[in-house]
Amino acid sequence: MPGLPGRLVHALVVGALSVLLAAPAHAQTRQTLRISTPAVPDDWHTKMLYVFRDELEKSAPGRFDVQIHHSGTLFKQGAEPAAMQRGNLELALLSMQDFARQVPELSLFTAGYLIRDPDHLHKVYEGPIGQEINGRISAVMDLQILSPAYLGTRQLNLRDARSVQTPADLRGVKLRMPGSKEWLFLGQALGANPTPLAFNEVYLALKTGTIDAQDNPLPTVRAAKFYEVTKQIVLTGHLVADIHLTISNRALNAMSAEDRQKVRAAARAATRFNDENRIRDEQELVEFFRKEGLTVTTPNVEAFRQHAQRAYLESEFAKAWPKGLLERVNATR
Repeated sequence: MPGLPGRLVHALVVGALSVLLAAPAHAQTRQTLRISTPAVPDDWHTKMLYVFRDELEKSAPGRFDVQIHHSGTLFKQGAEPAAMQRGNLELALLSMQDFARQVPELSLFTAGYLIRDPDHLHKVYEGPIGQEINGRISAVMDLQILSPAYLGTRQLNLRDARSVQTPADLRGVKLRMPGSKEWLFLGQALGANPTPLAFNEVYLALKTGTIDAQDNPLPTVRAAKFYEVTKQIVLTGHLVADIHLTISNRALNAMSAEDRQKVRAAARAATRFNDENRIRDEQELVEFFRKEGLTVTTPNVEAFRQHAQRAYLESEFAKAWPKGLLERVNATR
């Protein structure tokens, strides 16, 4: 640099190098959080992940790179826990069925007609019982629940309309369920012939007749457009379902204590957003489906409840349930 003193030239060169080196170093401080879900873009569960991302960016600007993979494009439903344990995924929306595959005593929470309503759901999972559940999941699976969310109350959705009053009326019906023994047993407890199938394959399977029915909360039926290839909704209300925004211990432990609190707060904001919208939708969707030409019927719910509860209490699952836990869940108010 002609005309400039040597010391000044040196200072300018050092300053320029510092700026160039500082930018990549700062970029590397962003922790990647990949999230996988089988939910489709219009589902509140997908939308809530963007709320999580945005809330986290507000509270911890520039510290996280939240990458959302919906529609099972990164991992298929059921493959997420293993991916998280291998370090190939940081977060996922997991059901108690997913947890029960590695923590058998949690199969209690997969039973039909156990959780009464969304309020009961949060009181169970956010109270002392939930703390015990999370402790077991952390110890056995190296994962932690950040916040529970209301998946909705699962109803039956049939390709062809038929009279359904009791579980006997579902004999021989090929009912799609996720491919774990806990989900398949639920289908069996309803009286149907459970058939394992990934969520993103359900629409085509209903259209072609590979399956006769699927079960999901009404908002999911709308979001996935299952009403286009089915003719009936049966309001069995057989499972007040939950889904849990879950993170690997590896990802959580890589954060500062302050950032961990902000991640949990963002998760709670996201799940509350989901819950409010799902509950509102469920109240409005019966009329929507009727307008779309579907028949909506209500069976003998008590007959289904008794059949399902008897099936669970007589099953191998019940042998793993901790003594007194069922009574504690029932007593939670």
